[in-house]
Amino acid sequence: MAKSDRLFRLLHLIRGLTPPVTAARLAAAMEVSARTIYRDIDSLRAAGARIDGEAGLGYTMIEDPALPPQTFTQIEIEALTLGLSDVSQRGDVDLALAARDALTKILATLPERQQRQAMHAVNLVHRFSIPVAPTIDMTLLREAMWTEEALDIGYKDRDDISTQRRIFPLAIAYHDRAVMLLAWCCLRADFRMFHVTRIEGYAQSGESFRPRRVSLLRDYIAALKARKMRRMPSKY
Repeated sequence: MAKSDRLFRLLHLIRGLTPPVTAARLAAAMEVSARTIYRDIDSLRAAGARIDGEAGLGYTMIEDPALPPQTFTQIEIEALTLGLSDVSQRGDVDLALAARDALTKILATLPERQQRQAMHAVNLVHRFSIPVAPTIDMTLLREAMWTEEALDIGYKDRDDISTQRRIFPLAIAYHDRAVMLLAWCCLRADFRMFHVTRIEGYAQSGESFRPRRVSLLRDYIAALKARKMRRMPSKY
């Protein structure tokens, strides 16, 4: 592998792996020696990359607008344009605008050749149907998830029965015809998928569920895997 390709790969790993990333872990991923990692990190720093840390402690990438422009392979550009175009069609107003703005910012950092590739992307997306528009402020809902704060909601189920619940919002799922909120429901003491169009209102509770968020998501994923295994046909 050419040194320039190796440095780009190393930069990508430091950015993508959970910091701080040790030289041993980087060396294993790159299939080089730890000494090579130390030299390459010195080269990246000399080129302007801000990498915090040292040998024995691990390394962390510090994002900096002075870093060289991003570069992507052509298939990565196709993936970016396809994914963000889909979000701009399926997301709520704020999310759709954010997708368009993000694509504009990403393309502005690319070399001219790659900008042309993005303008003439061969993968297109068009949705003939989109989820029903949410009746609540999705931005505030996302902020509750980012800050890991419980919400008190009013919810009307498919039988038009209204209940008041305290929930721990975990994720928003965009299905073909509906936008769903995955949450832990304190009323039912279980996971629930709520149609966002049936949420009649919500208020901040002031209760943090941060200590439980990771374990709840882990339990939910484990339950999904177990359910999938039960549905798999037996092999003879």
